[in-house]
Amino acid sequence: MPNRVSFMFPQQPTDPDSIVPFGRLAQDIGAERLWLGQSLRIESHPALAYLAGSGCRISVGMAVALMVLRHPYDAALQARSLARLMGHPVAIGYGAAYPSYVRSVRGEPYAKPAAAVGEFVDIARRLANNQAVYHDGEMFSVHTRLPPMPTPQVEIGAGVLRPGMARVAGRTSDLAMTWLTPLNYIQDVVMPAVAQGARGVQRPPRIVSVVHAGVERPGRNPMLLAQHGSISHLQAGHYTDMLRKAGLDVDASDPISGARELVQAGVYLYGDPAHIADEIAKYHAIGVDEVVINPTSVSNVHGLQAAMDDLGEVFAALDARDPSRRQEGGTGAAPLSVASVAGTGQVG
Repeated sequence: MPNRVSFMFPQQPTDPDSIVPFGRLAQDIGAERLWLGQSLRIESHPALAYLAGSGCRISVGMAVALMVLRHPYDAALQARSLARLMGHPVAIGYGAAYPSYVRSVRGEPYAKPAAAVGEFVDIARRLANNQAVYHDGEMFSVHTRLPPMPTPQVEIGAGVLRPGMARVAGRTSDLAMTWLTPLNYIQDVVMPAVAQGARGVQRPPRIVSVVHAGVERPGRNPMLLAQHGSISHLQAGHYTDMLRKAGLDVDASDPISGARELVQAGVYLYGDPAHIADEIAKYHAIGVDEVVINPTSVSNVHGLQAAMDDLGEVFAALDARDPSRRQEGGTGAAPLSVASVAGTGQVG
């Protein structure tokens, strides 16, 4: 099994053309897939469908989509549609979202968020894979199936942060996704909990880890980058609780100090491309199947082109470190700039 490395588009898109050069970059540098977060501007499913319409058909994913926005039937329909449009595998991780946001959308937070996500994911992934579902649960009652349609592989899983959700993901998901999670916590907490939940499961979920990173360059401040890339998470109690349990000295009331901790502990990867490639290899060494590089911090401070430049150099370093990483070559096309596509108002 190759060591999979992907990357994220670092914005909630408002211009669909801005995604296209990142899709072409994924082809050119041999990324496993292009991921989007949950966008509340141009919603992520149609944004990725636009990418397919531009002629860029690649493996894509979403991390982490918000289950409160849709029914599991619709989640399956959307994921399967994307796989058919792309002609390549699709992977989508779902999460419960912050309780305050859930309350604003559905009137009240989930009484049992982990159980709700598990129920949602289990229904959606079976429907997406052309299975009939007969389910009566606390959250959903579903007795139906989607019209059969062959597609490339569709994976639906869950974002995991704490052991309870990791156990649920082990039992119900195709993939378990971590975000801003230290290596030791993945190895010592997440993976054992996923394995515990997956006992008796025919195909346990694979582990996908989103890793924030920026290339060291003159004029860049890693503490500032980490702050701009993760400030909302550093102010969230459940994230700081996880980071403290992993050994970091963080507090939701002081995200600036929290950003410094991310850099010093190596949770935010900063250095030359070879250093970042070496750190990514540590995730694969403990059993992470796919590492997703998140360049949001660089994009937020220095712009989309700077994020693309970082990704190109890091993937070149990954190839130098492990020439067998790319089972197939890239597109061979010249690297694109954001300006070459974004803002044209044209598809293709």
